[in-house]
Amino acid sequence: MPLSQPTSRRVLRHTRAIKIDAYSREDGFWDLDAHITDVKTRDIPAAAGIRPAGVPVHDLWLRVTIDRALNIVDAEAVSDNVPYPGYCDTVGPAYRSLIGLNLLKGLRHELRQRLGGILGCTHLTELAQVLPTAAVQAYAGEVIPVSGDSDTKPFQLDRCHALRTDGGAVAKYYPRWAVARADDSTP
Repeated sequence: MPLSQPTSRRVLRHTRAIKIDAYSREDGFWDLDAHITDVKTRDIPAAAGIRPAGVPVHDLWLRVTIDRALNIVDAEAVSDNVPYPGYCDTVGPAYRSLIGLNLLKGLRHELRQRLGGILGCTHLTELAQVLPTAAVQAYAGEVIPVSGDSDTKPFQLDRCHALRTDGGAVAKYYPRWAVARADDSTP
């Protein structure tokens, strides 16, 4: 279902696009290739000169290689278009500091510590923050069991509103793992 119709006439001025592709590798690792672009619909003045409409202000890439436990075993960042050429595009090597982190255990805190402020690129660091949920989606059904057929509670339960174990979706689709609500007086 799309969003509701806008209540006022609008003109598109900016598009930010984020895309993440997940690849399984023959060595057992997975690559998450993340890409972010910022594109204006009009020419804009910038410190480094006029940025023509349609030419990305930011065109940035981040690849992390992860193992089956979601540990980052390699990382690489590349900046194809940046607002300050010769400056913004030199920070890529700093993203090797992601190596050793786990996508599900304190990643956002470690990003702030290792790459926050002047230690990294705001946009690349922001891009890294969406990697955990992308990895979980990539692993769902292949690395992480999601069916509920095993003796292990499916990973996705109690991780969002719809899949709370005391809710209707779990009662319907994962009855084995459903629990009664504390305030539920019905048998």
